[in-house]
Amino acid sequence: MGIQLIWENRFNIGVEIIDREHKKLFKIINKLLEFSEQEEKSTWVCREGIKYFKEHAAKHFTEEENYMASISYKGLEMHKRIHEDFRLCTIPALEKELKQTDYSKDAISHFLGVCAGWLVSHTLVEDHAIVENRTGKWENLFSKEEQAAVTHEIERFVGDMFQLEPRLISECYGGEKFGNGIYYRLTYATEDGDQQEFILIFEENLLIRTVGKLIGSRSKQLDVMLMNASRYVARQFIDCIRRSFTDAERYRMEGENLLSYEQFAHSFAKHQPQYSLLFDTGAGYFAYCAMSPHIVAGKKRQSLKEERAASEVKEYLSQNHKERSTRKNKILVVDDSEVVRQSMRGLLQDDYQVALANSGLSAFRSITLDRPDLVLLDYNMPLCDGAQVLEMIRSEKEFAAMPVIFLTGREDKTSISKVIPLKPDGYLLKRSKPEEIKRNIDHFFKKIKIETEKQ
Repeated sequence: MGIQLIWENRFNIGVEIIDREHKKLFKIINKLLEFSEQEEKSTWVCREGIKYFKEHAAKHFTEEENYMASISYKGLEMHKRIHEDFRLCTIPALEKELKQTDYSKDAISHFLGVCAGWLVSHTLVEDHAIVENRTGKWENLFSKEEQAAVTHEIERFVGDMFQLEPRLISECYGGEKFGNGIYYRLTYATEDGDQQEFILIFEENLLIRTVGKLIGSRSKQLDVMLMNASRYVARQFIDCIRRSFTDAERYRMEGENLLSYEQFAHSFAKHQPQYSLLFDTGAGYFAYCAMSPHIVAGKKRQSLKEERAASEVKEYLSQNHKERSTRKNKILVVDDSEVVRQSMRGLLQDDYQVALANSGLSAFRSITLDRPDLVLLDYNMPLCDGAQVLEMIRSEKEFAAMPVIFLTGREDKTSISKVIPLKPDGYLLKRSKPEEIKRNIDHFFKKIKIETEKQ
């Protein structure tokens, strides 16, 4: 048996009609996962399973929405929007892929993985918010129509200026790091104290290939001239978008900042964005985020001023280049336990860049955006277990050689023998002393360094 959804007590929200239907949806997905492994049945299962899953999900959504209305849940409209997006956008897109590929193995896997991932995350985040009478991370997102309009404007602007065709990757960009990023922020305020915050995040290579090309720069890295040119392109970009969708005349520009990733990530985690869009242009990634409250917490950064902008931009670039030249190895910790993730961050962060993922699906997204030097992978996870995640990594040509070490509580021979053919780079036990785990990881990187120097 391969991937199976494991029902845990934490999925219960304490409302019988909702918990019962969640368990039933889990069973449906598990039955589909089981039959999809039997090649002769997979096409038939998906054709019939999609229909059954859609019908049952629609029935469950209606019952859940009726319950939310009965208790006057304040997040009802956003919750309905999430249901509608899954039912009318996600499922039809998956069906289209299945039909276009004649129900290929990859398309079937994609369909089942997305449905399972959506069900788990929706249950743990949005459905738990119902009984806790709180809103989720995306409660302040603007309407789908407004999202689509902003996306269209961004695509048009990028196409007209840079002759690129950006592809929307996510309408809910979660602040993940991608490549060597430049984080540019503009704040606006009214006389009444209302604030707007906009952040554009560019992969450095994207600016070199676009703005650098426009100004005839031959530099292969960002310099002060190219960075200043990029600032003004970014400012025009933001002004163009906000004039189209807000009462821009009421606002004056209050501040302009260049942020480190740590400053951006820290503040982004505390606020609910109205837009958080991630694009792939083919020449690099970029993200567009908009929020209302003041997002830079802690020590207030002084806004860039023209009379000192050149020196501050030079300092910013110097710091970026310094961090890159003395770059710490990047480790992605994948574990569904918050306790384990945070303890590993504390153990490793002094000597390594540490990123965290709470599931196999979020791990794969993190691997795609910001490729780590090592993945520390849990074996037992509720959606994709560690063996399945490693199998996905090894099946992708560009990630196949990525080092992966299991960090797990499983030490039985069956589990170990299952992953040996996938060639993990190690197998560490969680019950080991922290200093022993750290010593093994340090030894791994020293070994890699020695092998590299010999080549």
